[in-house]
Amino acid sequence: MSNHLGTAGSNNSGGPPVALNERILSSMSHRSVAAHPWHDLEIGPGAPAVCNCVDRVLYSSVVYPHNYGFIPRTICEDSDPMDVLVLMQEPVLPGSFLRCRAIGLMPMIDQGEKDDKIIAVCADDPEFRHYKDIKELPPHRLAEIRRFFEDYKKNENKKVDVEDFLPAEAAIEAIKYSMDLYASYIVESLRQ
Repeated sequence: MSNHLGTAGSNNSGGPPVALNERILSSMSHRSVAAHPWHDLEIGPGAPAVCNCVDRVLYSSVVYPHNYGFIPRTICEDSDPMDVLVLMQEPVLPGSFLRCRAIGLMPMIDQGEKDDKIIAVCADDPEFRHYKDIKELPPHRLAEIRRFFEDYKKNENKKVDVEDFLPAEAAIEAIKYSMDLYASYIVESLRQ
């Protein structure tokens, strides 16, 4: 996986080449109205280490163990934005926009398709913001997270396989990759 899909010349200041995803995403930021949280909200200036994310609703009787959402301006192999589970003290309303820091990656296969989850902490929550890597979390919390994702689609008779948690570096690389895929997706969409 490369970190950037390529360059397209230098920036206007005569500096070094600007990565393709940076050029495309910065051009999208000049709109006056946010029409869609996936495409129009900023991923954040600290991405991929600290990203913005949007909380969303689970359409089932089960309850997320923490706030669950997606990272804007990312896309994964399943054609959805990058999923993120954000640990913080309080639940937030669906559609809430908050800053998170990736501390780990939970590789997951959903119905035979890759559907990895970023495990993050709210970057502004004093209870959780000190965590830097998933290995710092209590083992029971990791067991709860794993069990939730193993079970949450059983009512739909769908099979989910959860693999071992990976460290923060793997999560950051996955976010970078999904940012690059998103830039390619936008280029292809503009060509059509």
